[in-house]
Order: sequence, then structure tokens, then C-alpha cells
Amino acid sequence: MNKPAQNIRADGRQIDRIDTGPRFTEHDAVRLNRMFRGSSTEEMLEAVIKDRLAGDKAAVSSFGAESAVLLHLIGSIDPSVPVLFLETGKHFPETLAYRDDLTERLGLTNLINLYPDVEELQAKDETGLRWSYDPDGCCEIRKVKSLAKALANYDASFTGRKAFQSSTRANLPRFEIDTSDAQGRLKINPLIDWDASKIAAYFVMHDLPQHPLVSKGFLSIGCSPCTHKVAPGEDPRSGRWKGWDKTECGIHTPLTEDGELPPGYEPFL
Repeated sequence: MNKPAQNIRADGRQIDRIDTGPRFTEHDAVRLNRMFRGSSTEEMLEAVIKDRLAGDKAAVSSFGAESAVLLHLIGSIDPSVPVLFLETGKHFPETLAYRDDLTERLGLTNLINLYPDVEELQAKDETGLRWSYDPDGCCEIRKVKSLAKALANYDASFTGRKAFQSSTRANLPRFEIDTSDAQGRLKINPLIDWDASKIAAYFVMHDLPQHPLVSKGFLSIGCSPCTHKVAPGEDPRSGRWKGWDKTECGIHTPLTEDGELPPGYEPFL
């Protein structure tokens, strides 16, 4: 969606005209990664949010096992940053209660619940059981399409992805171009280099409440039919879509078809 661009690109160029090209390019993402090499997560977030280095931004949150950390970091800088939550209709009741509690505790003022299209649900998942035979199709209807529609209004989005969660996330950089978006939207991964111990320490340091299902063995929490407990020694996302050859819901796709970084990128770790 072309619009008057109000932000300053990573190369320092002020945009004051109708921008008919991509919001950001691979060059911008590479430059931002280099710009913040050696910077702490807090320093990077403050610069990106306060100095508008990424234009209009939103955080995408599942309000899952580790979501409180990123939301606290962002909320401490600007609690009005939009937080997008995919209300799929399949969440655990505990997740919805945790969403409401955490939003209030952190003082987040711009929670936006995104819902799937009612007509499409009736046409393609009338029984509500599509997850049981076509999990990709279920995610497409209940997550991917509604998020893509919402993100068309933003230049960049924050994610909570971390390298330790799974092998498919091990080489992600802090800044990347969203490959699902032809308009050149940035995808920012502030916690990519955080490990489980650092996450746990942050919870304790800031007295953040845990998702109630974590204590029951759920280490990565999504929709209830496709989320299972994680066995000792398994990676945190092994409980998602158990029994299926599926590791992502579709809102996050690899940078290339083989999951490698494109030329010019360097993994943050």
C-alpha cells in the first residue's frame, strides 16, 4: 500500500513524497543489522521506536510462554505501540486471561485483536475441525490472512522469535525483510540472541507473571488443538503441531526456500 512516507530510511534519506517503491530493501535490513551490531536489545529498541528508524511499527504477540519479555521491553519505551493478537477462536482460555492480565499489568494501551473472516470460516471450516486434517489451511484462515491484512498498515513489525527455540530460527538476524510482503516491510527480532536462562532471569528481575500453562509443561503455546506438552530435552517448539511435518504457522517464513540467509546478511549470533 503506497502512502506518504514519514520515516527516515536506514541510509538516512528523508522521504517526503509518495513512495512507489518498497518501504525497505534488503540493503536497509543489512545496514540496520550492522548499525546495531554490539548494541543491547534495549538500546536497539529505544532507537528504533523513539527515532522512528522503522517508520510505523507494531508488535505481533501470541501472549504465549515468553511473550511478557518483549512486551515489557517495548511497553517500557512506548506503551502505545500497537500490539497485534491473533484471536483465532482456538486459544486456551488461559491464554485469553493471560492476555488481559498482562496488558493491564504492563499498561499497554493499544491492544488490537485480529479475527479471521467470518464468511471464509463458514465456507472453509464450518465444523471447526480443519486443524485435524489440514493444519496449514487452518493457520492460513485463522492467522496468516488476518495478520497480513493488519500489517499492510505498518512499515515494520516486532516478533518474539529466538534462535534457541528451534533449528529453523537459529540463523535469523535482528532485522530482515518480510518475505511474505511485496511492499518491503521490516521484520524485527529483538530477542533473537536471548537464551532460555536470560529469558527466565528477565521474568524474575521485573516480576513478570508466567503464562499459567508453562508450569504444566507447555513451553510454546499456540492454539489449543495443536499445542502439546514438551518432553524433557526437546526443543521448546516440539509441542507444536505434534505428529505433523510443520514447524511454523505461516506468519513467519524462512528467508530463502532452504532457510539460509540471503547475500549480505549475517546471523546475529
